[in-house]
Amino acid sequence: MSVSRRGFVAGGAVSIALAGSLDSVFMTAAGAAEGEAYGYGPLVPDPAGILDLPRGFEYKMLSTEGDTMPDGNRVPGRADGMAVFPGRRHDDLRLVRNHEQTASGVKAVARPEWTYDPAAFGGTTTLHVDDKAELLGHYVSLAGTSTNCAGGATPWGTWLTCEETEGFNGQTKSHGWVFEVDPTGRRTVAEPIEPLGRFAHEAVCIDPRDNTAYLTEDASRPFGLFYRFLPEARKGGYHSYRAGGTLQAMRVPGVSDLSQVLEAGTVLKGVQWVDVPDPSAAVTSTRKQFDDITRSQKLEGAWWSRGKAYFVASYSRTASGAAGDHAGQVWAYDPRRNTLELELVFKPGGKFDSPDNITVSPYGGGVILAEDGDGEQFLVGTTRRGEPFALARNAANGSEFAGVTFSPDGRTLFANRQSAGVTFAIRGPWQRLRNR
Repeated sequence: MSVSRRGFVAGGAVSIALAGSLDSVFMTAAGAAEGEAYGYGPLVPDPAGILDLPRGFEYKMLSTEGDTMPDGNRVPGRADGMAVFPGRRHDDLRLVRNHEQTASGVKAVARPEWTYDPAAFGGTTTLHVDDKAELLGHYVSLAGTSTNCAGGATPWGTWLTCEETEGFNGQTKSHGWVFEVDPTGRRTVAEPIEPLGRFAHEAVCIDPRDNTAYLTEDASRPFGLFYRFLPEARKGGYHSYRAGGTLQAMRVPGVSDLSQVLEAGTVLKGVQWVDVPDPSAAVTSTRKQFDDITRSQKLEGAWWSRGKAYFVASYSRTASGAAGDHAGQVWAYDPRRNTLELELVFKPGGKFDSPDNITVSPYGGGVILAEDGDGEQFLVGTTRRGEPFALARNAANGSEFAGVTFSPDGRTLFANRQSAGVTFAIRGPWQRLRNR
């Protein structure tokens, strides 16, 4: 193992947002008070008991689990990962939203050509929203898929929705795939992208320079892997990945478990990529096809920024068989230098924990984190100096946040509460943080 240490590099949105150590950034003793000072001010209790926000901010509930849609079907449950895409006009948007259901809940029901396995309850919905964050319409855009957790937007303007499962009792087709959804609905077909492999997919991000995809796996017994897919068709486009390619798993020599590394700023050199023998996992799960590989508990969100693939380990616990304890890690793989750097570590016991979905904020050079942790659930923002603050609190229940994504103009932050599932549009004086 080749390991080096260096400080964080200031200058980019993600690097600045994650600069510093957790002791000074996310583990402050006066977390609530400092959050008020760093961010937009204290959270104001919502009289409706739904979403607490700072003064000057407001929310709309766009699409709620169980609502009746224009086609007569109901909005499915367990809203999760999401991305926003430009609409057909300059003043409208399309949001594609996952539903992390397996075989229960409010079932995703779509027309036959958009339905993969009628026994599965998951899928995606597409929300049509105007530039004032008013809902114009919504419909199920993919059905018959299972446990649609996260995914990722492609450089060519589609949504990759990932099944976080390897199958369930009663299925009529195999599961554990990635599906591609066209936000316009014109090209979507309910067929898996088999070259991306069959495993407990979590999220995906794509290098726009050559369309290499990086994928996370949330699994246990054994823990999941970090993958990359080298496409044969380097020119991206709808279903271009179906042309084939090579699926590989990451190996860091000397590091069998990413939780072995607990000091932010550690750089691991000499990353290796090993071909997955059977990406279809016809007999053996992909992660079980290796003896010598690098694993991690709870690999979650992934996104591409500043020429690197960033991915999240939500937590790690030695009681579950991990090598070390933490309440969240953010890693960055640099394909040009072939290095892996630990950008951020959440230490157990802090105010905020278990980061999941993450988006880069256009204000203040920070990020917005969707918590899926213990106790109260927050949307956590950071300033460009890495100071954390509570942007929103789930005042209704203890359900996680997910699907955080800004509109292209930066005026609206969209986010989901998973249970009972609802999509929020949050607007307010975002610019107040720009110079902090």
